Amino acid sequence: MALTTGVCGVVSGAYAMVDIPAPHPEAVVQSTVFLDDRGDYLGRRGPVDRQEVPLSRVPMHVQEAVIAAENRSFRTDSGIAPSSIARAAWAGVSGGARQGGSTITQQYVKNALLTPEQSFSRKAREALIAVKMDRTRAKDEILEGYLNTVYFGRGAAGIESAARNYFGVSADRLGLEQGAALAAIINLPSYYERAGGDAEVTATLRRRWAWVLDGMVLNGTLTAAERAGAVFPAFRFYPSGRTEGQRQYLLDVAAAEAADRLHVSQDELARGGYRVHTTFDLGLQDRATQAVQGRSETSDRARRKTGKARLHTSVVGVVPGDGAIRTLYGGSDYARQPFNDALNGAVETGTALDALPTGLSRPPLDVLRREPTATPVEVTSAYAAAAAGGRYAVPYTIARITRGGKTVYQARPARSDVSDGESPVRGGGSAATHTGGAADRTAWSTSWSAELALGVALFAEEPAKRGRPAIPARLTGVAGEDPRATVAQLAADIRPTRTPHR
Repeated sequence: MALTTGVCGVVSGAYAMVDIPAPHPEAVVQSTVFLDDRGDYLGRRGPVDRQEVPLSRVPMHVQEAVIAAENRSFRTDSGIAPSSIARAAWAGVSGGARQGGSTITQQYVKNALLTPEQSFSRKAREALIAVKMDRTRAKDEILEGYLNTVYFGRGAAGIESAARNYFGVSADRLGLEQGAALAAIINLPSYYERAGGDAEVTATLRRRWAWVLDGMVLNGTLTAAERAGAVFPAFRFYPSGRTEGQRQYLLDVAAAEAADRLHVSQDELARGGYRVHTTFDLGLQDRATQAVQGRSETSDRARRKTGKARLHTSVVGVVPGDGAIRTLYGGSDYARQPFNDALNGAVETGTALDALPTGLSRPPLDVLRREPTATPVEVTSAYAAAAAGGRYAVPYTIARITRGGKTVYQARPARSDVSDGESPVRGGGSAATHTGGAADRTAWSTSWSAELALGVALFAEEPAKRGRPAIPARLTGVAGEDPRATVAQLAADIRPTRTPHR
């Protein structure tokens, strides 16, 4: 009796003295995610793939699936599982295998608040903090913290990143079957992350997925009819293989603009947990990529045979009267060439602006006419002004930035009238195309309508070698015998057959 009283006194004293620590920095750091204009995933910046979401954005069936998988008594327990603690204590004393079976609260404390040290005193502290947390915080608050920090494999920490990595959706769009699959992954994420690409792993996960759904039925959070109708979901293939190197160009441009709009450094942006909604249309971007790379492969074969120069291609698509950049093809391989041909390449203005109406004569367009070269973005934006009836819009790539569900930046297109007020400028819905070149050094094609101004430019260079910098080269041969015909056909291949979404 005295021993029991003594033990209880020690535990009570320890409980009174223990404080709930703040999550360690590694557990709460977030990445910034970039999306296209439809909300499709473009890429991320940041040290870890994690974004916090409030519990209200996690469907209830996903919450209940996680509870069924990891801690079926979570809603009613005291934050600890006495039997698992006893097993862990005995293992620590006897030198046996490490024991699991922790509650959701204990897992959250262990993974987000404490160090990964394995010892009896560390396990005891974990239990005391879990009990105090359970008594002082709401279950929903604990569950939210857990869902935002638990590791799901595929480099994804937290439910939001897991939803995107496994199913290509945000957490609030997860279906029942998808949520149950993610819940099933938690106990062995490094193994189950290969689901969808490894038949054995997929079959094993499917059995655990079924067990999770059965647990939801036992918990009363899923009906038998819903369970019977559940279908094992399809996963995004993993590993995803070589990503398109040119998308890094988009991320560079968007990240620089986003940091500028928020008045933060690139590092602060990457760690800030923002959702950056860009103006890019990934469907149009992929169309441009396929068209360009198909022709580039032909050019590369010719170059290897003849030793000719390397062909460079830029593609820019701008919404007339708005300035939103829909596509920005800057190169096929960012690792080989970080220089962005679309943003920094030089088009000889010579005849590139000849097809512009004479009524477009105010800055910034008259400045372009005086300069010997202009970037592909500048040239395409000039033609976008013509398509908009003389209304020039400064090109931009960031439509909106949110953080924690709140909008922190909203684009407001900067427009100006660049007509001279005397010569008529006709834009509207009639499409037009202008193709030209400058002494076999550059070739371009610009087409414009009320929906989209599209500029495609070709130029070639002799790669740097033996200490000599890269130098411009002739297009003939590397871009076919008629570079103007080549660029015109390439533009026709890229030009969308339907109105780009806005």
